[in-house]
Amino acid sequence: MRTREQEVAPLVNLSEITEIELVILKRMREFTMGEHRSLFHGSGFDFVGLRGYEAGDRFETIDWAQSSLTNFSPLVVRDFEQPSTAGVVVVADHSSSTRCGVDALPEGVIGPAAARGNVLIAHAVARAIATIGMSAVFFQDSFGLITFQGGFDRLQAIRPRIGKGQVMHCLDAYQHERGLEDLKRSESLSGTLAGFLRKTSLVPVVSDFLFDDVDPVIDELARLDVQHDVFLVIVDATFAYRLPSVSAGWVEAVDVETGRSRVVSRGQLRGMADKVRGWQDEVAAKATRAGLDVLRLDLNDTKSDIALTEFAVERRLRKR
Repeated sequence: MRTREQEVAPLVNLSEITEIELVILKRMREFTMGEHRSLFHGSGFDFVGLRGYEAGDRFETIDWAQSSLTNFSPLVVRDFEQPSTAGVVVVADHSSSTRCGVDALPEGVIGPAAARGNVLIAHAVARAIATIGMSAVFFQDSFGLITFQGGFDRLQAIRPRIGKGQVMHCLDAYQHERGLEDLKRSESLSGTLAGFLRKTSLVPVVSDFLFDDVDPVIDELARLDVQHDVFLVIVDATFAYRLPSVSAGWVEAVDVETGRSRVVSRGQLRGMADKVRGWQDEVAAKATRAGLDVLRLDLNDTKSDIALTEFAVERRLRKR
């Protein structure tokens, strides 16, 4: 059983953010030293309208005159956009299953999870959000977030904006489900996502992909890839299914997503991690056949940070 402190602890803390920043700066050193063509283009920021204050907004964007008309509740901020930069929007799995994990660390865990003494699937998802987000900050790209439940049954989002504060806001929203707006649904998943994306964007989809009907989801993402740059980030979830040995011959298992229960044998319980690995391998193969690139992440935080940074930056530079 987890303690209250463990439940409210951030999935990615400030020291991890700093660690991710150092990894990105180290990998990007070749672009920031010597003579080279600038990575950043454009003549400034364009004013696009007014809106209510949200966590992560910069203090200097507050429009005090307009805020006085609302009696400062809410504060009103000026919204700006830099058209010359790319958009990066992470589509992240927020299903109940991502909040599952283990208290006893599996073999191979390296990084902050080892210090915490426990690891969740959601930690790897949040770490991916942080890494992609800080890469976007480096390039001065706008960064946004879309969360989904189960097989994309419920979609919520944060509009893309620029800055480290925006990344922190997205991480907080992912963990605590606040500051998110419901997406207006269209007839298809690809149409719903495309309607949210104002401009051609890099769209990493981060999930363990352990949900039913994954085939139509991959087909819809492949359609979205025609206009945007979509790729899959599959979080290795096998560690959460390497369950301890039990003496009972039969065990009742409950699906946290649907609440349905099922009685399984001790042998089936032992082989669950292998079934999860096989499922994720098949998802990766289906995505590849559909023309989508796939990146697999494991529990080694440092290794995953480097792989994800290089992958995201390579995709970013490809669009220049």
